[in-house]
Amino acid sequence: MYIPGVNATFAFRRLFRFVIAFMAAALLFAASPLSAFAQTRSSETGGEANLIIPDLTQATFFGGAINGHNLLVYSLVIVALGLVFGIVIYNQLKNLAVHKSMLEISELIYETCKTYLVTQIKFLVILEVFIGCIIVFYFGVLEHYSAVRVVVILLFSVVGICGSSGVAWFGIRVNTFANSRTAFASLRGKPFPCYEIPLKAGMSIGMLLVSIELVIMLFILLFVPRDYAGPCFIGFAIGESLGAAALRVAGGIFTKIADIGADLMKIVFKIKEDDARNPGVIADCTGDNAGDSVGPSADGFETYGVTGVALITFILLAIQNPLVQAQLLVWIFAMRVMMVVSSGLSYLINAAIAKSRYANVNEMNYEAPLTSLVWLTSIISIVATYIVSYLMIPDLSGDTSLWWKLSSVITCGTLAGAIIPELVKVFTSTECRHVREIVSSSREGGASLNILSGFVAGNMSAYWLGTAILALMAIAFGFSTLGLSTIMMAPAVFSFGLVAFGFLGMGPVTIAVDSYGPVTDNAQSVYELSTIEHIPGVEAEIQRVYGFPVNFERAKENLEENDGAGNTFKATAKPVLIGTAVVGATTMIFSIVVAL
Repeated sequence: MYIPGVNATFAFRRLFRFVIAFMAAALLFAASPLSAFAQTRSSETGGEANLIIPDLTQATFFGGAINGHNLLVYSLVIVALGLVFGIVIYNQLKNLAVHKSMLEISELIYETCKTYLVTQIKFLVILEVFIGCIIVFYFGVLEHYSAVRVVVILLFSVVGICGSSGVAWFGIRVNTFANSRTAFASLRGKPFPCYEIPLKAGMSIGMLLVSIELVIMLFILLFVPRDYAGPCFIGFAIGESLGAAALRVAGGIFTKIADIGADLMKIVFKIKEDDARNPGVIADCTGDNAGDSVGPSADGFETYGVTGVALITFILLAIQNPLVQAQLLVWIFAMRVMMVVSSGLSYLINAAIAKSRYANVNEMNYEAPLTSLVWLTSIISIVATYIVSYLMIPDLSGDTSLWWKLSSVITCGTLAGAIIPELVKVFTSTECRHVREIVSSSREGGASLNILSGFVAGNMSAYWLGTAILALMAIAFGFSTLGLSTIMMAPAVFSFGLVAFGFLGMGPVTIAVDSYGPVTDNAQSVYELSTIEHIPGVEAEIQRVYGFPVNFERAKENLEENDGAGNTFKATAKPVLIGTAVVGATTMIFSIVVAL
Protein backbone atom coordinates (compact mmCIF):
# COMPACT_ATOMS: atom_id res chain seq x y z
CA MET A 1 0.00 0.00 0.00
CA TYR A 2 1.28 3.44 -0.86
CA ILE A 3 1.41 5.88 2.07
CA PRO A 4 2.92 9.17 0.82
CA GLY A 5 4.55 10.40 4.00
CA VAL A 6 5.76 7.00 5.17
CA ASN A 7 7.04 5.94 1.75
CA ALA A 8 8.87 9.24 1.30
CA THR A 9 10.52 8.75 4.70
CA PHE A 10 11.58 5.20 3.79
CA ALA A 11 12.95 6.41 0.47
CA PHE A 12 14.93 9.14 2.24
CA ARG A 13 16.30 6.63 4.73
CA ARG A 14 17.32 4.23 1.95
CA LEU A 15 19.09 7.04 0.11
CA PHE A 16 20.86 8.11 3.32
CA ARG A 17 21.97 4.54 4.05
CA PHE A 18 23.25 4.20 0.49
CA VAL A 19 25.34 7.38 0.82
CA ILE A 20 26.78 6.24 4.17
CA ALA A 21 27.58 2.78 2.75
CA PHE A 22 29.23 4.35 -0.29
CA MET A 23 31.42 6.62 1.85
CA ALA A 24 32.33 3.72 4.15
CA ALA A 25 33.34 1.60 1.16
CA ALA A 26 35.38 4.49 -0.18
CA LEU A 27 37.18 4.85 3.16
CA LEU A 28 37.95 1.11 3.25
CA PHE A 29 39.23 1.32 -0.32
CA ALA A 30 41.41 4.33 0.57
CA ALA A 31 42.96 2.38 3.44
CA SER A 32 43.58 -0.77 1.37
CA PRO A 33 46.58 -1.74 -0.77
CA LEU A 34 44.32 -1.36 -3.82
CA SER A 35 44.21 2.39 -3.16
CA ALA A 36 47.95 2.73 -3.69
CA PHE A 37 47.68 0.77 -6.92
CA ALA A 38 44.79 2.93 -8.14
CA GLN A 39 46.66 6.12 -7.34
CA THR A 40 49.71 4.81 -9.19
CA ARG A 41 47.60 4.09 -12.27
CA SER A 42 45.91 7.50 -11.96
CA SER A 43 49.25 9.25 -11.91
CA GLU A 44 50.42 7.21 -14.92
CA THR A 45 47.36 7.48 -17.13
CA GLY A 46 45.22 10.16 -15.55
CA GLY A 47 41.51 9.95 -14.79
CA GLU A 48 38.85 11.56 -16.95
CA ALA A 49 38.95 14.73 -14.89
CA ASN A 50 42.71 14.95 -15.48
CA LEU A 51 42.40 14.99 -19.25
CA ILE A 52 43.81 18.04 -21.01
CA ILE A 53 42.16 19.40 -24.15
CA PRO A 54 44.69 19.80 -27.00
CA ASP A 55 45.44 23.19 -28.51
CA LEU A 56 42.71 23.61 -31.12
CA THR A 57 44.63 26.30 -33.01
CA GLN A 58 47.11 23.67 -34.26
CA ALA A 59 44.39 22.09 -36.41
CA THR A 60 43.54 23.96 -39.61
CA PHE A 61 40.62 23.37 -41.96
CA PHE A 62 39.41 24.24 -45.47
CA GLY A 63 42.90 24.26 -46.91
CA GLY A 64 44.43 26.08 -43.95
CA ALA A 65 41.98 28.99 -44.21
CA ILE A 66 40.94 28.82 -40.55
CA ASN A 67 42.12 27.11 -37.37
CA GLY A 68 39.95 24.94 -35.14
CA HIS A 69 39.53 27.46 -32.34
CA ASN A 70 38.31 30.24 -34.63
CA LEU A 71 36.04 27.87 -36.54
CA LEU A 72 34.24 26.91 -33.33
CA VAL A 73 34.02 30.55 -32.25
CA TYR A 74 32.20 31.31 -35.50
CA SER A 75 30.03 28.26 -34.89
CA LEU A 76 28.74 29.94 -31.76
CA VAL A 77 27.04 32.50 -34.02
CA ILE A 78 25.10 29.71 -35.74
CA VAL A 79 24.19 28.22 -32.37
CA ALA A 80 22.97 31.65 -31.25
CA LEU A 81 20.71 31.69 -34.32
CA GLY A 82 19.29 28.36 -33.10
CA LEU A 83 18.44 30.02 -29.80
CA VAL A 84 16.81 32.92 -31.66
CA PHE A 85 14.85 30.41 -33.77
CA GLY A 86 13.39 28.80 -30.64
CA ILE A 87 12.55 32.13 -28.97
CA VAL A 88 10.94 33.55 -32.13
CA ILE A 89 8.62 30.55 -32.39
CA TYR A 90 7.85 30.89 -28.67
CA ASN A 91 6.72 34.48 -29.22
CA GLN A 92 4.70 33.49 -32.29
CA LEU A 93 2.80 30.91 -30.24
CA LYS A 94 2.29 33.33 -27.37
CA ASN A 95 0.75 35.92 -29.72
CA LEU A 96 -1.68 33.53 -31.44
CA ALA A 97 -5.39 34.17 -30.95
CA VAL A 98 -7.11 32.28 -28.13
CA HIS A 99 -10.47 32.59 -26.39
CA LYS A 100 -10.32 33.59 -22.74
CA SER A 101 -12.19 30.46 -21.61
CA MET A 102 -9.45 28.28 -23.12
CA LEU A 103 -6.65 30.56 -21.95
CA GLU A 104 -7.83 30.22 -18.35
CA ILE A 105 -7.61 26.43 -18.56
CA SER A 106 -4.15 26.40 -20.14
CA GLU A 107 -2.87 28.82 -17.49
CA LEU A 108 -4.30 26.60 -14.76
CA ILE A 109 -2.49 23.63 -16.31
CA TYR A 110 0.73 25.68 -16.43
CA GLU A 111 0.44 26.70 -12.77
CA THR A 112 -0.01 23.06 -11.80
CA CYS A 113 2.97 22.08 -13.97
CA LYS A 114 4.98 24.84 -12.35
CA THR A 115 4.13 23.53 -8.89
CA TYR A 116 5.24 20.07 -9.95
CA LEU A 117 8.51 21.36 -11.37
CA VAL A 118 9.28 23.54 -8.34
CA THR A 119 8.82 20.47 -6.14
CA GLN A 120 11.18 18.53 -8.38
CA ILE A 121 13.79 21.28 -8.24
CA LYS A 122 13.64 21.30 -4.42
CA PHE A 123 14.27 17.57 -4.48
CA LEU A 124 17.19 18.06 -6.89
CA VAL A 125 18.73 20.62 -4.55
CA ILE A 126 18.71 18.04 -1.73
CA LEU A 127 20.09 15.39 -4.07
CA GLU A 128 22.83 17.73 -5.27
CA VAL A 129 23.92 18.24 -1.65
CA PHE A 130 24.41 14.48 -1.27
CA ILE A 131 26.14 14.14 -4.64
CA GLY A 132 28.24 17.23 -3.85
CA CYS A 133 29.48 15.57 -0.66
CA ILE A 134 30.48 12.49 -2.65
CA ILE A 135 32.23 14.65 -5.28
CA VAL A 136 34.19 16.49 -2.59
CA PHE A 137 35.08 13.26 -0.82
CA TYR A 138 36.11 11.40 -3.98
CA PHE A 139 38.01 14.12 -5.82
CA GLY A 140 39.23 16.04 -2.79
CA VAL A 141 40.11 13.23 -0.36
CA LEU A 142 40.75 10.17 -2.49
CA GLU A 143 42.16 11.83 -5.61
CA HIS A 144 43.88 14.72 -3.77
CA TYR A 145 42.62 17.38 -6.18
CA SER A 146 43.18 21.02 -5.33
CA ALA A 147 40.26 22.93 -3.79
CA VAL A 148 39.85 25.00 -6.96
CA ARG A 149 39.57 21.90 -9.12
CA VAL A 150 36.95 20.35 -6.84
CA VAL A 151 34.95 23.60 -6.80
CA VAL A 152 35.01 23.68 -10.61
CA ILE A 153 33.53 20.16 -10.78
CA LEU A 154 30.86 21.12 -8.24
CA LEU A 155 30.05 24.33 -10.10
CA PHE A 156 29.55 22.62 -13.43
CA SER A 157 27.47 19.87 -11.85
CA VAL A 158 25.11 22.67 -10.77
CA VAL A 159 25.24 24.07 -14.33
CA GLY A 160 24.20 20.63 -15.62
CA ILE A 161 21.25 20.43 -13.23
CA CYS A 162 20.18 23.98 -14.08
CA GLY A 163 20.41 23.16 -17.79
CA SER A 164 18.15 20.10 -17.49
CA SER A 165 15.67 21.93 -15.27
CA GLY A 166 15.69 25.12 -17.38
CA VAL A 167 14.99 23.26 -20.61
CA ALA A 168 12.21 21.32 -18.87
CA TRP A 169 10.65 24.56 -17.61
CA PHE A 170 10.78 26.10 -21.09
CA GLY A 171 9.14 22.96 -22.46
CA ILE A 172 6.10 23.13 -20.20
CA ARG A 173 5.74 26.86 -20.78
CA VAL A 174 5.73 26.46 -24.57
CA ASN A 175 3.42 23.45 -24.49
CA THR A 176 0.90 25.16 -22.24
CA PHE A 177 0.86 28.12 -24.62
CA ALA A 178 0.32 25.79 -27.55
CA ASN A 179 -2.42 23.60 -26.09
CA SER A 180 -5.03 26.37 -25.81
CA ARG A 181 -3.99 27.90 -29.16
CA THR A 182 -4.41 24.50 -30.83
CA ALA A 183 -7.83 24.01 -29.24
CA PHE A 184 -8.96 27.46 -30.37
CA ALA A 185 -7.56 27.04 -33.90
CA SER A 186 -9.55 23.81 -34.26
CA LEU A 187 -12.78 25.85 -34.13
CA ARG A 188 -12.15 26.91 -37.74
CA GLY A 189 -12.92 23.31 -38.77
CA LYS A 190 -9.66 22.93 -40.71
CA PRO A 191 -7.12 20.26 -39.69
CA PHE A 192 -3.91 22.06 -40.70
CA PRO A 193 -3.70 24.51 -37.74
CA CYS A 194 -4.15 21.54 -35.38
CA TYR A 195 -0.98 20.05 -36.90
CA GLU A 196 1.04 23.24 -37.34
CA ILE A 197 0.83 24.67 -33.81
CA PRO A 198 1.96 21.57 -31.83
CA LEU A 199 4.86 21.01 -34.23
CA LYS A 200 5.94 24.64 -33.87
CA ALA A 201 5.96 24.21 -30.11
CA GLY A 202 8.07 21.06 -30.39
CA MET A 203 10.59 22.67 -32.74
CA SER A 204 10.91 25.62 -30.38
CA ILE A 205 11.82 23.26 -27.54
CA GLY A 206 14.11 21.10 -29.67
CA MET A 207 16.12 23.97 -31.14
CA LEU A 208 16.50 25.72 -27.78
CA LEU A 209 17.51 22.49 -26.02
CA VAL A 210 20.27 21.58 -28.47
CA SER A 211 21.48 25.18 -28.79
CA ILE A 212 21.83 25.66 -25.03
CA GLU A 213 23.69 22.35 -24.76
CA LEU A 214 26.10 23.41 -27.51
CA VAL A 215 26.64 26.87 -26.02
CA ILE A 216 27.69 25.36 -22.67
CA MET A 217 29.97 22.72 -24.18
CA LEU A 218 31.55 25.12 -26.67
CA PHE A 219 32.13 27.61 -23.85
CA ILE A 220 34.03 24.93 -21.90
CA LEU A 221 35.99 23.88 -24.96
CA LEU A 222 36.91 27.40 -26.11
CA PHE A 223 37.15 29.64 -23.07
CA VAL A 224 38.04 27.43 -20.09
CA PRO A 225 41.78 26.74 -19.58
CA ARG A 226 42.68 23.46 -21.30
CA ASP A 227 43.77 21.73 -18.11
CA TYR A 228 40.44 22.59 -16.43
CA ALA A 229 38.17 21.53 -19.31
CA GLY A 230 38.20 17.88 -18.20
CA PRO A 231 36.80 18.60 -14.71
CA CYS A 232 34.24 20.97 -16.26
CA PHE A 233 32.96 18.32 -18.68
CA ILE A 234 32.83 15.65 -15.96
CA GLY A 235 30.97 17.95 -13.55
CA PHE A 236 28.56 19.01 -16.29
CA ALA A 237 27.84 15.37 -17.22
CA ILE A 238 27.22 14.46 -13.57
CA GLY A 239 24.81 17.36 -13.08
CA GLU A 240 22.74 16.90 -16.21
CA SER A 241 22.53 13.14 -15.63
CA LEU A 242 21.31 13.74 -12.10
CA GLY A 243 18.69 16.23 -13.25
CA ALA A 244 17.49 14.07 -16.12
CA ALA A 245 17.23 10.95 -13.96
CA ALA A 246 14.95 12.63 -11.42
CA LEU A 247 12.85 14.53 -13.95
CA ARG A 248 12.48 11.59 -16.33
CA VAL A 249 11.60 8.93 -13.77
CA ALA A 250 9.36 11.12 -11.62
CA GLY A 251 7.62 12.58 -14.66
CA GLY A 252 6.89 9.14 -16.07
CA ILE A 253 5.43 7.93 -12.77
CA PHE A 254 3.43 11.13 -12.24
CA THR A 255 1.77 11.00 -15.65
CA LYS A 256 0.65 7.38 -15.27
CA ILE A 257 -0.77 7.89 -11.79
CA ALA A 258 -2.62 11.04 -12.89
CA ASP A 259 -3.94 9.35 -16.02
CA ILE A 260 -5.20 6.33 -14.09
CA GLY A 261 -6.83 8.64 -11.52
CA ALA A 262 -8.81 10.43 -14.23
CA ASP A 263 -9.73 7.09 -15.79
CA LEU A 264 -11.02 5.75 -12.46
CA MET A 265 -13.40 8.69 -12.22
CA LYS A 266 -14.63 7.79 -15.70
CA ILE A 267 -15.12 4.12 -14.80
CA VAL A 268 -16.53 4.43 -11.28
CA PHE A 269 -18.61 7.60 -11.56
CA LYS A 270 -19.42 7.44 -15.30
CA ILE A 271 -17.83 10.87 -15.91
CA LYS A 272 -16.06 11.39 -19.24
CA GLU A 273 -12.27 11.54 -19.15
CA ASP A 274 -12.17 15.23 -20.15
CA ASP A 275 -15.43 16.22 -18.49
CA ALA A 276 -15.23 19.51 -16.57
CA ARG A 277 -16.68 17.70 -13.53
CA ASN A 278 -13.77 15.22 -13.43
CA PRO A 279 -11.29 16.52 -10.81
CA GLY A 280 -8.48 14.40 -12.22
CA VAL A 281 -8.35 16.09 -15.62
CA ILE A 282 -5.98 18.93 -14.69
CA ALA A 283 -3.64 16.44 -13.00
CA ASP A 284 -3.82 14.31 -16.13
CA CYS A 285 -2.93 17.32 -18.31
CA THR A 286 -0.07 18.16 -15.97
CA GLY A 287 1.07 14.55 -16.20
CA ASP A 288 1.08 14.73 -19.99
CA ASN A 289 3.57 17.59 -19.76
CA ALA A 290 5.56 16.04 -16.89
CA GLY A 291 5.94 12.67 -18.57
CA ASP A 292 6.08 13.63 -22.23
CA SER A 293 7.65 17.09 -22.17
CA VAL A 294 9.60 17.68 -18.95
CA GLY A 295 11.04 14.15 -18.90
CA PRO A 296 12.07 13.85 -22.56
CA SER A 297 13.40 17.42 -22.65
CA ALA A 298 15.65 16.83 -19.64
CA ASP A 299 16.54 13.37 -20.92
CA GLY A 300 17.40 14.72 -24.38
CA PHE A 301 19.53 17.44 -22.84
CA GLU A 302 21.41 14.91 -20.73
CA THR A 303 21.83 12.38 -23.54
CA TYR A 304 23.13 15.03 -25.93
CA GLY A 305 25.67 16.21 -23.37
CA VAL A 306 26.83 12.87 -21.99
CA THR A 307 27.31 11.40 -25.48
CA GLY A 308 29.50 14.40 -26.30
CA VAL A 309 31.51 13.99 -23.09
CA ALA A 310 31.94 10.27 -23.81
CA LEU A 311 33.32 10.99 -27.29
CA ILE A 312 35.62 13.75 -26.01
CA THR A 313 36.92 11.44 -23.29
CA PHE A 314 37.53 8.61 -25.70
CA ILE A 315 39.32 10.82 -28.24
CA LEU A 316 41.69 12.12 -25.58
CA LEU A 317 42.34 8.66 -24.15
CA ALA A 318 42.54 6.51 -27.28
CA ILE A 319 44.42 8.83 -29.65
CA GLN A 320 48.04 9.72 -28.97
CA ASN A 321 48.56 12.34 -31.69
CA PRO A 322 47.50 15.80 -30.35
CA LEU A 323 46.88 17.08 -33.89
CA VAL A 324 44.44 14.26 -34.67
CA GLN A 325 42.78 14.83 -31.30
CA ALA A 326 42.23 18.49 -32.14
CA GLN A 327 40.99 17.69 -35.66
CA LEU A 328 38.42 15.16 -34.45
CA LEU A 329 37.21 17.36 -31.57
CA VAL A 330 36.62 20.31 -33.90
CA TRP A 331 35.03 18.01 -36.50
CA ILE A 332 32.59 16.55 -33.98
CA PHE A 333 31.41 19.95 -32.76
CA ALA A 334 31.18 21.30 -36.31
CA MET A 335 29.01 18.28 -37.18
CA ARG A 336 26.77 19.04 -34.21
CA VAL A 337 26.31 22.62 -35.39
CA MET A 338 25.64 21.35 -38.90
CA MET A 339 22.93 19.06 -37.55
CA VAL A 340 21.17 22.02 -35.91
CA VAL A 341 21.19 23.78 -39.28
CA SER A 342 19.92 20.62 -41.03
CA SER A 343 17.04 20.26 -38.58
CA GLY A 344 16.01 23.91 -38.92
CA LEU A 345 16.25 23.81 -42.71
CA SER A 346 14.30 20.54 -42.91
CA TYR A 347 11.56 21.96 -40.70
CA LEU A 348 11.19 25.07 -42.87
CA ILE A 349 11.09 23.04 -46.11
CA ASN A 350 8.62 20.53 -44.69
CA ALA A 351 6.44 23.32 -43.28
CA ALA A 352 6.23 24.97 -46.70
CA ILE A 353 5.32 21.68 -48.40
CA ALA A 354 2.75 20.78 -45.74
CA LYS A 355 1.14 24.21 -45.95
CA SER A 356 0.83 24.02 -49.71
CA ARG A 357 -0.75 20.55 -49.49
CA TYR A 358 -2.96 20.78 -46.42
CA ALA A 359 -3.71 24.43 -45.61
CA ASN A 360 -7.18 24.43 -47.23
CA VAL A 361 -8.21 20.77 -47.05
CA ASN A 362 -11.01 19.54 -44.81
CA GLU A 363 -9.33 16.24 -43.92
CA MET A 364 -5.69 15.18 -43.62
CA ASN A 365 -3.55 12.34 -42.33
CA TYR A 366 -1.69 14.00 -39.45
CA GLU A 367 1.03 11.35 -39.45
CA ALA A 368 2.02 11.99 -43.09
CA PRO A 369 3.74 15.41 -42.69
CA LEU A 370 5.37 14.30 -39.43
CA THR A 371 6.79 11.23 -41.16
CA SER A 372 8.04 13.31 -44.09
CA LEU A 373 9.73 15.69 -41.64
CA VAL A 374 11.64 12.85 -39.98
CA TRP A 375 12.81 11.38 -43.29
CA LEU A 376 13.64 14.75 -44.83
CA THR A 377 15.76 15.65 -41.81
CA SER A 378 17.51 12.29 -41.93
CA ILE A 379 18.34 12.62 -45.64
CA ILE A 380 19.57 16.22 -45.38
CA SER A 381 21.66 15.34 -42.30
CA ILE A 382 23.26 12.37 -44.05
CA VAL A 383 24.13 14.38 -47.17
CA ALA A 384 25.50 17.24 -45.07
CA THR A 385 27.52 14.77 -42.97
CA TYR A 386 29.47 13.56 -46.00
CA ILE A 387 29.93 17.05 -47.45
CA VAL A 388 31.15 18.65 -44.20
CA SER A 389 33.41 15.70 -43.40
CA TYR A 390 35.01 15.82 -46.85
CA LEU A 391 35.63 19.55 -46.54
CA MET A 392 37.01 19.37 -42.99
CA ILE A 393 39.03 16.14 -42.74
CA PRO A 394 39.85 15.01 -46.32
CA ASP A 395 43.24 13.59 -45.27
CA LEU A 396 43.01 12.81 -41.58
CA SER A 397 46.44 11.62 -40.42
CA GLY A 398 47.45 11.22 -44.05
CA ASP A 399 44.60 8.81 -44.88
CA THR A 400 42.27 10.16 -47.60
CA SER A 401 39.55 7.56 -46.94
CA LEU A 402 38.82 8.04 -43.23
CA TRP A 403 36.43 10.95 -43.82
CA TRP A 404 33.84 8.81 -45.60
CA LYS A 405 34.26 5.89 -43.20
CA LEU A 406 33.59 8.13 -40.19
CA SER A 407 30.66 9.71 -42.05
CA SER A 408 29.24 6.26 -42.79
CA VAL A 409 29.37 5.33 -39.11
CA ILE A 410 27.45 8.50 -38.19
CA THR A 411 24.97 7.71 -40.97
CA CYS A 412 24.14 4.41 -39.23
CA GLY A 413 22.90 6.44 -36.26
CA THR A 414 21.11 9.03 -38.39
CA LEU A 415 19.28 6.28 -40.27
CA ALA A 416 18.29 4.76 -36.93
CA GLY A 417 16.56 8.05 -36.10
CA ALA A 418 14.33 7.54 -39.14
CA ILE A 419 14.02 3.73 -39.24
CA ILE A 420 13.08 3.30 -35.58
CA PRO A 421 9.98 5.56 -35.88
CA GLU A 422 8.84 3.50 -38.88
CA LEU A 423 9.15 0.27 -36.88
CA VAL A 424 7.31 1.81 -33.92
CA LYS A 425 4.48 3.05 -36.15
CA VAL A 426 3.85 -0.53 -37.29
CA PHE A 427 2.70 -1.24 -33.73
CA THR A 428 1.28 2.10 -32.55
CA SER A 429 -0.24 3.95 -35.50
CA THR A 430 -4.01 4.41 -35.42
CA GLU A 431 -4.11 2.71 -38.85
CA CYS A 432 -1.93 -0.29 -38.01
CA ARG A 433 -3.16 -3.87 -37.78
CA HIS A 434 -1.84 -4.43 -34.23
CA VAL A 435 -3.88 -1.53 -32.84
CA ARG A 436 -7.00 -2.83 -34.58
CA GLU A 437 -6.36 -6.27 -33.09
CA ILE A 438 -6.21 -4.77 -29.59
CA VAL A 439 -9.48 -2.93 -30.25
CA SER A 440 -11.08 -6.23 -31.34
CA SER A 441 -9.65 -7.97 -28.27
CA SER A 442 -11.17 -5.32 -26.01
CA ARG A 443 -14.52 -5.66 -27.72
CA GLU A 444 -14.61 -9.47 -27.76
CA GLY A 445 -12.57 -10.56 -24.76
CA GLY A 446 -12.58 -7.76 -22.21
CA ALA A 447 -9.71 -6.46 -20.12
CA SER A 448 -7.67 -9.69 -19.88
CA LEU A 449 -7.48 -10.25 -23.63
CA ASN A 450 -6.78 -6.55 -24.14
CA ILE A 451 -3.74 -6.78 -21.84
CA LEU A 452 -2.46 -9.95 -23.50
CA SER A 453 -2.78 -8.41 -26.96
CA GLY A 454 -0.89 -5.37 -25.76
CA PHE A 455 1.92 -7.54 -24.37
CA VAL A 456 2.23 -9.41 -27.65
CA ALA A 457 2.44 -6.20 -29.68
CA GLY A 458 4.89 -4.67 -27.20
CA ASN A 459 7.20 -7.69 -27.21
CA MET A 460 7.19 -7.87 -30.99
CA SER A 461 8.00 -4.18 -31.30
CA ALA A 462 10.88 -4.51 -28.81
CA TYR A 463 12.29 -7.41 -30.84
CA TRP A 464 12.33 -5.47 -34.11
CA LEU A 465 13.67 -2.30 -32.50
CA GLY A 466 16.48 -4.22 -30.84
CA THR A 467 17.29 -6.05 -34.06
CA ALA A 468 17.45 -2.78 -36.01
CA ILE A 469 19.79 -1.13 -33.49
CA LEU A 470 21.98 -4.25 -33.36
CA ALA A 471 22.19 -4.38 -37.16
CA LEU A 472 23.17 -0.73 -37.46
CA MET A 473 25.79 -1.10 -34.71
CA ALA A 474 27.18 -4.17 -36.52
CA ILE A 475 27.50 -2.14 -39.73
CA ALA A 476 29.26 0.61 -37.78
CA PHE A 477 31.61 -2.00 -36.32
CA GLY A 478 32.39 -3.17 -39.84
CA PHE A 479 33.42 0.35 -40.86
CA SER A 480 35.58 0.64 -37.74
CA THR A 481 37.72 -2.25 -39.00
CA LEU A 482 38.60 -0.42 -42.24
CA GLY A 483 41.65 1.48 -41.07
CA LEU A 484 40.54 3.42 -37.96
CA SER A 485 43.03 1.43 -35.88
CA THR A 486 45.84 3.42 -37.52
CA ILE A 487 44.86 6.55 -35.57
CA MET A 488 43.32 5.19 -32.35
CA MET A 489 43.05 2.21 -30.06
CA ALA A 490 39.72 0.35 -29.75
CA PRO A 491 38.15 1.94 -32.87
CA ALA A 492 34.97 -0.14 -32.45
CA VAL A 493 34.20 1.76 -29.25
CA PHE A 494 34.60 5.07 -31.05
CA SER A 495 32.28 3.85 -33.80
CA PHE A 496 29.59 3.02 -31.23
CA GLY A 497 29.93 6.54 -29.86
CA LEU A 498 29.52 7.95 -33.36
CA VAL A 499 26.36 5.85 -33.83
CA ALA A 500 24.93 7.48 -30.69
CA PHE A 501 26.10 10.80 -32.09
CA GLY A 502 24.21 10.05 -35.32
CA PHE A 503 21.07 9.20 -33.35
CA LEU A 504 21.18 12.79 -32.16
CA GLY A 505 21.69 14.14 -35.68
CA MET A 506 17.98 14.89 -35.74
CA GLY A 507 17.88 16.02 -32.10
CA PRO A 508 15.61 19.06 -32.54
CA VAL A 509 13.19 17.12 -34.76
CA THR A 510 13.16 14.09 -32.43
CA ILE A 511 12.28 16.34 -29.48
CA ALA A 512 9.72 18.17 -31.67
CA VAL A 513 7.72 15.07 -32.62
CA ASP A 514 7.95 13.86 -29.01
CA SER A 515 6.58 17.17 -27.67
CA TYR A 516 3.85 17.09 -30.32
CA GLY A 517 1.99 14.49 -28.24
CA PRO A 518 1.38 16.35 -24.96
CA VAL A 519 0.15 19.43 -26.85
CA THR A 520 -2.41 17.46 -28.85
CA ASP A 521 -3.49 15.55 -25.73
CA ASN A 522 -3.87 18.76 -23.72
CA ALA A 523 -5.71 20.49 -26.57
CA GLN A 524 -8.57 18.01 -26.31
CA SER A 525 -8.80 18.52 -22.57
CA VAL A 526 -8.66 22.32 -22.89
CA TYR A 527 -11.49 22.20 -25.42
CA GLU A 528 -13.74 20.16 -23.13
CA LEU A 529 -12.82 21.93 -19.88
CA SER A 530 -13.48 25.35 -21.39
CA THR A 531 -17.11 24.30 -22.06
CA ILE A 532 -16.90 26.72 -24.98
CA GLU A 533 -19.85 25.11 -26.75
CA HIS A 534 -22.14 26.08 -23.88
CA ILE A 535 -21.06 29.71 -23.46
CA PRO A 536 -24.01 31.93 -24.45
CA GLY A 537 -23.40 33.86 -27.67
CA VAL A 538 -19.88 32.46 -28.14
CA GLU A 539 -20.32 31.77 -31.87
CA ALA A 540 -21.33 35.35 -32.60
CA GLU A 541 -18.52 36.62 -30.35
CA ILE A 542 -15.85 34.60 -32.17
CA GLN A 543 -17.22 35.66 -35.55
CA ARG A 544 -17.15 39.30 -34.50
CA VAL A 545 -13.80 39.37 -32.66
CA TYR A 546 -11.74 36.77 -34.54
CA GLY A 547 -13.44 36.85 -37.94
CA PHE A 548 -14.29 33.22 -38.66
CA PRO A 549 -17.37 30.99 -38.32
CA VAL A 550 -17.22 28.21 -35.70
CA ASN A 551 -17.50 24.51 -36.54
CA PHE A 552 -17.72 22.63 -33.24
CA GLU A 553 -18.24 19.17 -34.72
CA ARG A 554 -15.23 19.28 -37.05
CA ALA A 555 -13.14 20.81 -34.24
CA LYS A 556 -13.75 17.82 -31.98
CA GLU A 557 -13.08 15.34 -34.78
CA ASN A 558 -9.81 17.04 -35.75
CA LEU A 559 -8.59 17.17 -32.16
CA GLU A 560 -9.40 13.48 -31.68
CA GLU A 561 -7.59 12.41 -34.86
CA ASN A 562 -4.61 14.63 -34.06
CA ASP A 563 -4.35 13.15 -30.57
CA GLY A 564 -3.93 9.71 -32.15
CA ALA A 565 -1.03 11.00 -34.25
CA GLY A 566 0.47 12.64 -31.17
CA ASN A 567 0.38 9.38 -29.22
CA THR A 568 2.00 7.53 -32.13
CA PHE A 569 4.89 9.97 -32.43
CA LYS A 570 5.40 10.12 -28.67
CA ALA A 571 6.06 6.41 -28.96
CA THR A 572 8.44 6.82 -31.91
CA ALA A 573 10.70 9.37 -30.20
CA LYS A 574 11.26 7.47 -26.95
CA PRO A 575 13.21 4.52 -28.45
CA VAL A 576 15.47 6.98 -30.27
CA LEU A 577 16.34 8.80 -27.03
CA ILE A 578 16.68 5.57 -25.07
CA GLY A 579 18.77 3.94 -27.81
CA THR A 580 21.07 6.97 -27.87
CA ALA A 581 21.53 6.79 -24.13
CA VAL A 582 22.36 3.07 -24.21
CA VAL A 583 24.83 3.28 -27.10
CA GLY A 584 26.39 6.45 -25.66
CA ALA A 585 26.74 4.78 -22.26
CA THR A 586 28.60 1.93 -23.96
CA THR A 587 31.17 4.43 -25.20
CA MET A 588 31.48 6.03 -21.77
CA ILE A 589 31.96 2.67 -20.05
CA PHE A 590 34.69 1.62 -22.49
CA SER A 591 36.31 5.02 -22.13
CA ILE A 592 36.63 4.27 -18.42
CA VAL A 593 38.05 0.83 -19.28
CA VAL A 594 40.65 2.50 -21.50
CA ALA A 595 41.48 4.92 -18.67
CA LEU A 596 42.01 2.00 -16.28
